[in-house]
Formats: sequence, structure tokens, C-alpha cells
Amino acid sequence: MTLEHDIAASARVRDLLADMTLDEKLAQLVGFWVDQGDELVAPMAGEMATSTRYEEATAHGLGHLTRVYGTRPVDPIERAEWLWSAQRTLQTETRLGIPAIVHEECLTGLAAWQAATFPTPLAWGAAFDPELVAEMGRLIGASMRELGIHQGLAPVLDVIRDPRWGRVDECIAEDPYVVGTIGTAYVRGLQQSGVIATLKHFVGYSASQAGRNHAPVHAGPREIADVLLPPFEMAVRDGGARSVMNSYAEIDGMPVAGTPAYLTDILRDAWGFDGVVVSDYFSVAFLHTMHAVAADRAAAAELALTAGIDVELPSGDAFPALAARVRDGLVDESLVDRAVLRVLAQKEQLGLLDADFTTPPRAVDLDSPAHRALAGTLAAESIVLLSNDGTLPLRPDTQTIAVIGPNADSPHALMGCYSFANHVLALHPGVPLGFEIPSITEAVRAEHPSARILTALGCEVEGTDRSGIAEAVDAARQADVAIVVVGDRAGLFGRGTVGEGNDVEDLELPGVQRELVEAIVATGTPVVLVVLSGRPYAIGWALDGPGAVAAALQTFFPGEEGGPALAGIISGRIEPSGHLPVSLPRSAGAQPYSYLHPLLGGPTEITSADSTPVRPFGHGLTYTSFARTDLTADAAVPAGAAAIVSVTVRNTGERAGIDLVQLYAHDVYASVTRPVAQLLAYQRVALEPGESATVTFDVPTTRLAFTDSAGDRIVEPGSVALWVGPSCDVRETEATLELTGAVHTVTAADARLCTSRVARGVRV
Repeated sequence: MTLEHDIAASARVRDLLADMTLDEKLAQLVGFWVDQGDELVAPMAGEMATSTRYEEATAHGLGHLTRVYGTRPVDPIERAEWLWSAQRTLQTETRLGIPAIVHEECLTGLAAWQAATFPTPLAWGAAFDPELVAEMGRLIGASMRELGIHQGLAPVLDVIRDPRWGRVDECIAEDPYVVGTIGTAYVRGLQQSGVIATLKHFVGYSASQAGRNHAPVHAGPREIADVLLPPFEMAVRDGGARSVMNSYAEIDGMPVAGTPAYLTDILRDAWGFDGVVVSDYFSVAFLHTMHAVAADRAAAAELALTAGIDVELPSGDAFPALAARVRDGLVDESLVDRAVLRVLAQKEQLGLLDADFTTPPRAVDLDSPAHRALAGTLAAESIVLLSNDGTLPLRPDTQTIAVIGPNADSPHALMGCYSFANHVLALHPGVPLGFEIPSITEAVRAEHPSARILTALGCEVEGTDRSGIAEAVDAARQADVAIVVVGDRAGLFGRGTVGEGNDVEDLELPGVQRELVEAIVATGTPVVLVVLSGRPYAIGWALDGPGAVAAALQTFFPGEEGGPALAGIISGRIEPSGHLPVSLPRSAGAQPYSYLHPLLGGPTEITSADSTPVRPFGHGLTYTSFARTDLTADAAVPAGAAAIVSVTVRNTGERAGIDLVQLYAHDVYASVTRPVAQLLAYQRVALEPGESATVTFDVPTTRLAFTDSAGDRIVEPGSVALWVGPSCDVRETEATLELTGAVHTVTAADARLCTSRVARGVRV
């Protein structure tokens, strides 16, 4: 019996497979990490690193070259010359002459020295602008392709379930539709430039116990189907993603890396995915060393291949052990053949089988004006105005500004965990960043050239040293306004306050930063609080009540142009338009929390604990005001059909601004409990003062689908409450939609995406 019958592969690819030895086949299913040394840039890399020499590893060919540019600071042109030479060697000195796929991290831009650093994915979510994210993907992909890179390990499509988890800054939102639409846009952009996007981490990784990395997941089948899987489905079916990476998680005792129900039954059989599944780094061997479901690495390799993993990354730590088991007749070689066919087909699609590696690039600009312009626009769109008593925007005649806080003068604080600077360069002190990234202090100084700028550190991001608070208080007392910049420092595995492996037990600002803010507020000088972080913190004390700041801005690692973007919003040169893609938590004790909760998931009279967030999903203020009126919807449509929903939005203020039109729904009565609010569609609309627009959404009712008691995805007939407002919690204008007819069972042919159109009204 063969296992490759369902794989679309050319005659050329099948002939190649037929000519391969077992060693040559297994070589195509592993990577080699050329630069891997003592630096820990992946979980447990020190324990898992192999001692195999490159020449030995490539004797029979090679599937992947791992992070050629992204493991150490290397000159991109010099490294490109090496890469072209290495690929020529594979072509001329291995029997079959098959080049390797080169993969890199690209979550906030190409993770390589001198490359542009864009906002972190949580900032993409706050911008609610898929088109801009798609353009970012195209720019990133073009840089990668120029350097001979074929695959990017992004985007992360994990839905945020607990902000204590360290990898929240890599995620897009707590809403699966926002994750799906924005993640799919990134996939399309990257792949339009000829680079394969890799969806990760499939599936369940973000729902870990107590927000701990690599912890067990206790999600039920309905949460998996209705919350965690939809973004991946959208990116596969609507985005055409060509690669998927497994989750490290175990779900109800079943490690995803060894479970066919996820990697084959859902991904391939149900969704029709025909690309390549790559392992998250070392996760095949983890089936033996961490999950203990395999007695040795050979057994782990068999489990992973059977489940549906095709390629072991970053190196061959388990797959090579299969050779003896195949030769001994313990493993069917067709299991290996299935994966090899997929890899060879992908290499053919990439043009690698006929690639010419004679002329490497002689010059590249990895941080061009186009990169910087887009990075600035996305940063500006992502900044969320949480509160404002009128202090912002600053008066043009403001004479003295104090810029205070541990993140005020730190370029590193503007970048996420998977930026090259924080992920890799932190291990190489003394090496310059390789690109310009003005700090917030520098940006404020440039924004207000005639103002007196006072600076003070106040305290570090971490630690208990309070000795600098007095100096910060003195600076604030001399100023007309104090900009206090607090938050996170991204890193990994204990090197920082947020990022991979940096999970937390509470959601207070790290260190003594709260004491710093409270001391500055006590001076009486108006305080503009800037939270520069990779997760939402419990800062209700700063937003409401007697100790509240004058204004607060939340920004999620806005990247290389984040400083000027923040300075422009504070001055009023840029209008704030970001909205929270994740609820602003009341406390760590209220976690895990999602706005997508049923009635029993919110505050009730039968519990004294209140999980209500300080600011809800979708919240974001502007410097103007908007009125949303006249929500209308089709009176009735059959379950499974589409509904037309329209709303009018008017700029009722005195400044131009951008409104995020948010359409929410609640399935009033259903056969299983449903969320009290669910985002159906969204659209950014720019309006001049007095201008109005009618936004019309074409909403497939499959947006209201859920998993019933039998495990089927269905749309039920019944009443649906609709509303539009400034967040999920405010019903500014309402309508009702009646779903009629029989229960509709969702199929692959059903639409998943809403479409929208904007008709401008008359300006009054």
C-alpha cells in the first residue's frame, strides 16, 4: 500500500523520487542550521543541537538551510555569496543536484542584520488594516526573495486567550476573525513576492494552562473548532498558504506533532491543504524528550511522519533515525515517500530544480524608503488612545516637556521578541543595529524643536531600584507636561519581560514602573502615559479614579518608525486611529478572559469576582467624535445565505479623523451557548469634519456558524441582534436579523469573509 496517491506531483518529481536512495530521501526531510552555536535563539536549542558537520549533513542532499541570515549578524551581501556557492555545491556535488529551501523568521520583517523592523503582529491587530499588512508582506517577501530565501516562518495565527502568555506580542488579536483576515492578508502579500508563508502554530498553542509556554492545553473540541481553528482555515482556503508549522502543545494529552487528527484529518482531508508541514524547532524530538509519548527519537520520527509532519526543523534530530527502522522493515518506506513527494513538489514550484546560482546579488537595500514609509504608517495606525482629558494633542505653545521612563530613550523597547535586534543581536553586544530607529525621546525632540526637553530614566524596566524616581519627579515639576514611557523589554527565555518563554504570573507593570508613574502624577503636572509593551497590562489605576493620568496611549512594539509615529500623535500631527485587538485586563486573576464569552463568562450576581476588562475589545479614542446611526439589515435571510447590513457614520467633531466601523452580533437563542458579542465585520473610514459615509457589509451568515452537539459546524435559524458602536460593549445603533429555514451545515464552498463598500455622503 502506498501513501502518496493523493499528492499532486509532476512526472519529473515522481521520477526523482523513484531514483532516490533512502538516505537521499531522508536528507530532503531535514534542515541544517549552519550558524547554530552557543547562542540560544530557539527553545532548548542547547540540548538539541547536533554536532554533525555541514559536509556530512549534505552528502546526500538537503531539504532546508535554516536561518542563513538570521542566526548571527552577517553582512547580507557576503552571506548571499556564501549561499549561492552552497547551493551550487548541492547542485554539482550531490548525486541528484537538488538545491535546498532557505527559510528565515519574518514576523516583524526579515529577521536579519540591517533589515527593516516593522510593528509586531499585535500592532497589526490594533491597526485593523489588512490591506496595509498585505503590502508589508509584499515588501518583506521582496527582500527575502532578493537574498535567495524561499520560506518565511510567519504569520502567527494563534488567537490570544491569556495575556500572561509571553508570546502574546507575536499574536494578532483575541478575535479569530481579526486574526484570520489580517493573517491571511500577510500570507497573500508574502506569497505574491514568491516566498512561502508558514502558518503557526497549528493548533492550540496560545490556550496553554495558566499562560505558560509549552504547557498543556485543556481546550474542548468546540473551542478548538470555533475559536482556534478558523484563522488557519481562512489562511489555507482564502490565502492559499503553502506551509504550516505544528504547535508544541499537547491538547487533552495528545501532542499535536504526533496527532493525525489535526495535521491530516483537519488540515488536509477537510480543508484540502496540499502544501508542506514543517515541524516547529525540535518538536519531533520533543515527542520523546518532553511529551514522553515515544520511547526514542526513531519512534518520535515515525509518530510525526504518520501524523503529517513532512520536514524536521531546524535540523535532523530525529528523522535520520528512521533509516534503520525502514531497512529493518519496521517502518513502511512509503511513509517517507509521501513527505519527500511534497517537498520535491514544493521545490519544483519554487523553481529550485532549475535555479541558476551563478550570480548572487551585489547590492540590496533591506530598509528602503518604501520600507520605512510603510513601517511609519502601520505604526501610526496601531497606536491606541485609551483615555484623554483634553491634554492631547499638546498645545503648539507647550514650552517645556519632560520625557521620562525606562522605555523613553531605548530603541530596543520599540521592537518585538522576533525582531533581529531583540532575538539575535542581544547576544552580540557592541554590534550596531544596522538601521535607524529613533527613540521616543529623540522623536519628541524632533517634533518640538523649539521646546525645552527634560529627560529622566526614573527606573529600569525590571528590578526594584527606586533611586532615579526623585530625579524624574524633579523633571516633571519643571515641565508643562510629562510624557512617561513604561512597559516591556522584549526578549526570550528570561531575557526580558515579554516574548517567547517570558510568561508572567501577574499583569502589573514590571519592576517599580507603577510607582514611577504614581510619583509623577502626584506632582500635579499633566501626565501622558505611553505603554510600550508586548501584552496588555492591568493599568486601570492609571486610567480611572483620583490617580488617573491626563491621557494614555497603548502601543504594541511599533517598530523602527514607532518613535516618530508616537510623537506625531502626541503633537496632533497624526490622528490616533488604533483600537484594542485584545481586552485591557482588570487583573491577572480574571484570566483567561475573552470578549467572546457566553453569559456565564461575564459578571453575574452569583459571583463576587468581576472579570470585566478596564477597556473592552475594539476600544480606541480619537481627537474628534463620530456618530453611528441608521443601522439596517435584511429583515430575514435563509441560514447559510448572506445578509446586507448598512450603517451611517458621521464625523461630528472639528478635526479630520478615522473611525473603525465595528459590526457586532449576538445569536439570541441557540442550541449551544453563544458569545454575548461577536465581531462580524470591520472597516476603517476616514472622514473630514461634518462628512458622513454609509458603510455596507455583505455578511455571509456562516460568520455566525458554530459547532453543534454532534460536532458539526452549522448555522441555525433564529433571531440575531446586530449593533455598531465604538467597541464591543456599546450598542450605539441596533438592528435585528432573522435567520430562516432549515439548519445549514457549513461546507467548503461556503464563504468565510465579509466584504464591504463605503459610499461618501454630503459634507455638512
